[in-house]
Amino acid sequence: DILRKARSDGYDFKQSTAIALAGEYDADAVKAEIEEQIDSAPCVMFTWEASPACKKAIKYLDVAGAKYKIVRLDDPWEDGNPIRAELGKKVGRSSVPCIFIGGEYVGGFDGGVGDESPGILEMAFKGTLREKLMAVGALDA
Repeated sequence: DILRKARSDGYDFKQSTAIALAGEYDADAVKAEIEEQIDSAPCVMFTWEASPACKKAIKYLDVAGAKYKIVRLDDPWEDGNPIRAELGKKVGRSSVPCIFIGGEYVGGFDGGVGDESPGILEMAFKGTLREKLMAVGALDA
């Protein structure tokens, strides 16, 4: 069973659930697709349309005047679930949104996995979000 294997591989419950929902898939192909998407724009956000955190991230990137690319993981779910599972393995968090600026994971809307990826809300309060977006061409001066 996929969930049991993910748990025995050391993943937490949330990541294990993401892996189980993804079912069987070609992990190398999904990883390649993720890297291609991340490299396709200065700011890339993996989202679910109905997610409140995703809606907030979109709203505040719009308020900042940022240019970004959205990659929906819920249209269709059968394509997005493997991407979510592999993103979680890559960044250490399976939550959405999953935001990359200049190819670097910066977290989600209001959280991430460490000081380098605290989420765009904290980055905005610290004054680092606009600077990072400008440096990669996702925000005009």
